[in-house]
Amino acid sequence: MEAARDGLFQWANVPLGPGAAVRETHSAVVVLLGDRAYKIKKPVDLGFLDFRSVESRRVACHRELALNRRMTPDVYVGVAEVTGPDGAPCEHVLVMRRMPDERRLALLVRSGVGVRSDLRQLARDVAAFHASARTDQAITSCGSAEALAARWRSNTEGLRELGPLLVTKATLDEIEELALRYVGGREPLLSSRMRAGLVRDGHGDLLAEDIFCLADGPRALDCLDFDDRLRWMDVLDDVATLAMDLERLGALQAAQSWLSDYAEFSGVAQPVSLSHHYIAYRAVMRAKVAAIVERGSVQADSAAAAEQTRTLALLGLSHLRAGRVRLILLGGAPASGKSTLAEGLGDSIPAAVLSSDRVRKELSGIPPTQHVHARFGEGIYTPEFTSRTYQRLADQAERLLALGETVVVDASFSTGEQRELLRSVGHLTSADVIELRCFAPKEALEGRLRSRAAQPAAFSDADSDIAARMTATTDPWPEAQAIDTQGAPADSLRLALRSLARV
Repeated sequence: MEAARDGLFQWANVPLGPGAAVRETHSAVVVLLGDRAYKIKKPVDLGFLDFRSVESRRVACHRELALNRRMTPDVYVGVAEVTGPDGAPCEHVLVMRRMPDERRLALLVRSGVGVRSDLRQLARDVAAFHASARTDQAITSCGSAEALAARWRSNTEGLRELGPLLVTKATLDEIEELALRYVGGREPLLSSRMRAGLVRDGHGDLLAEDIFCLADGPRALDCLDFDDRLRWMDVLDDVATLAMDLERLGALQAAQSWLSDYAEFSGVAQPVSLSHHYIAYRAVMRAKVAAIVERGSVQADSAAAAEQTRTLALLGLSHLRAGRVRLILLGGAPASGKSTLAEGLGDSIPAAVLSSDRVRKELSGIPPTQHVHARFGEGIYTPEFTSRTYQRLADQAERLLALGETVVVDASFSTGEQRELLRSVGHLTSADVIELRCFAPKEALEGRLRSRAAQPAAFSDADSDIAARMTATTDPWPEAQAIDTQGAPADSLRLALRSLARV
């Protein structure tokens, strides 16, 4: 059933006696009698749907029945005909099993009732539904970068037209810029998901108001039925709808658990940045719907819809910011603490960590922990071999960034050419490039080099002489933010994370 009291569409409750009521949405009237719910389409034209003719309402009822029976066959009973005095059908009614209002997921969440087990079961059910859901070439095409960008433009343009007084221009500009920038650099990610069959004929509208937590398991009702192409989506996009709605209701932990459980039951790794992106998309899309309601509502409802529009737009913006793909160039002299900091950043962000020491030895066919005793600029440390190493780092970073992963590149970055090579990768993949340079007092560096020499498993081969010569020949790096690593690793990590938060 479409949304309830403090959902985007307001119910008008009309008591009919004990246990009976009429509830009205923007496109339907639902009569609740006994253990049944009878849904009648309104003869309205809302632009995105047109129910003005009896035949269009008949088709819509049968379509809603067939689509919702995919997930909840025991709830959607059938379509009944209402006949006129002449015996001819004059209306069509969708007949459903009545759901207990007190078990509505949104109500349970707002009341602080634990829903962890219900959401976990729902994640299992939705993963199974997605695994068998229809897909074909037309459906798959809806998961492309081009299709996703078009949907974003439709949302932001709609909000500019419908809600110019509800969402500021600056907010909409940032939403559009971040959304399209992400999509523009993620074509390989989206294409890989299309090839993997992850674009399906989904539910399309998994909202907490339409999910009921029953003793024998949850029921997700009211899939999106008026436009197939709005239901053809990446499965993560489908799942993100409920994650967004749970967060809107203040249940952030439940939203995170829901995503984690779905990933577990689907058996598919879901990139964190893509989860943020689709949650943002769902929030901004619902903001546009709220703006439509605000335009057509009476004053009291208009105020609530206006607040929803603002709240949802800002929620979407927060996830777009959190989902930015970043390329972090983490440099510094040997023993400056960059490798330790890189590992900390990789765990904290999280991010993929690429190490020049490891890549250099992979290229040479040497185990990463085997020490190579070579003079400065010789052996596998010649300028030519170093160039090969940085090119391999750039190639690996480009692939990971295009797949939606934030990347930390741990290397000395002693020349401007090396930095520019990686910057170009960031620009190519529409990633934010952040440059950090580790430093510590000379005494600390020398102590670390001596300690490292006694560690047979250390990746780096640099000794004090090599470190001194590298430092003397390093190009200035004014673009980098300096990170003091002379303290404990946890202190350096805090400094680095603080620097990242400012960008």
